[in-house]
Amino acid sequence: MNSRKLEILVGFFVALGILAFSMLALKVANSGISGSGETYTLNAKFENIGSLKTRAPIKVGGVVIGRVESIYVHPQEFLPVVNMSIDAQYLCRFSDTSSISILTSGILGEQYLGINPVIASDSAKQRCLGEDVANSEQDQAIDDLFGVQSKALANGDSITDTKSALVLEELIGQFLFNQGSE
Repeated sequence: MNSRKLEILVGFFVALGILAFSMLALKVANSGISGSGETYTLNAKFENIGSLKTRAPIKVGGVVIGRVESIYVHPQEFLPVVNMSIDAQYLCRFSDTSSISILTSGILGEQYLGINPVIASDSAKQRCLGEDVANSEQDQAIDDLFGVQSKALANGDSITDTKSALVLEELIGQFLFNQGSE
C-alpha cells in the first residue's frame, strides 16, 4: 500500500516536470522581443541571405531589437527581401543611412541580422513622428554638407545599404578553385 502511494506521487511529479518542460519549450519557441510588444516594420533587399530564417534575431551591438518577420523573393528583381519587425521604442531612431548585414554567431552558428546604426538627427525624428520641425543649426549644417535632407526610418521604410551573407561553402569552393589553378 505504501509503495502504491509512492508510485502515484512519483508519477505526479514526473507529469508535472513534463508539463513544466513543455511550457518552457513553448515559451522559448515563441519568444518575442523585449518591450511593450508593439513593433514596426522595415524591409531590406539582399543579394544572398544564406541560411537566414524567419524569427532570426535582429541585433544592434549584440542587443536583440527585433525579429525577421518574413522572407520572400521580389517579383521583378528576383532578389530576397527580408521583412523585419522592430520594437516600437526604436521608431524614428535610425537614419536612412544605417546599414544592415547578415552575420553568423560563431563559425557555424545561427545567422542573424546586425544593424550598424546611424542615429537620426532631432529634426529627422520630429519629421518622422509628424511633429513640427525646429531645425537646429547643427542639423541644417549636416543636411547642407551632404546635399540631402536626413530622414529617419519609419514603419514600412527600407534599408538600402545591405551586406549579404558570407556562405562558407562558397568561400571554400573559391579557395580550392584558386589553389587548383596555380
